[in-house]
Amino acid sequence: MHALRCMGRNIRIARKRRRIPVADFAARLGVSSPTVLRLERGEPGVSVGCLAQALRALGELHRLEEFLDMADDNAGLMLEVAELPQRIRRRRAPNDHVAEGEAVAAPDGDPMAGAAL
Repeated sequence: MHALRCMGRNIRIARKRRRIPVADFAARLGVSSPTVLRLERGEPGVSVGCLAQALRALGELHRLEEFLDMADDNAGLMLEVAELPQRIRRRRAPNDHVAEGEAVAAPDGDPMAGAAL
């Protein structure tokens, strides 16, 4: 997958910018050097835990927290909007059966405090 290869390339570049040798990076991640190389090639069999450890070692763990942030999920928001009801109906209250024009008594029993429907 192209996205995994790009992510792996970005991890490799970030590691090199920090001047971290593969063996040292692997030790920080708790994995072998070949696993780091597989991660940097973007191979899909590398675990998410390895990715998280790599981001932590690079000081970029916050990027994993931002992954598919609900506030930035435009596709999800559009689907949500598409599912909104066309019309919202008022819920029937217990006094909705009162005939039109009748006074409705207030909770304290004062008919003058009620509103005409």
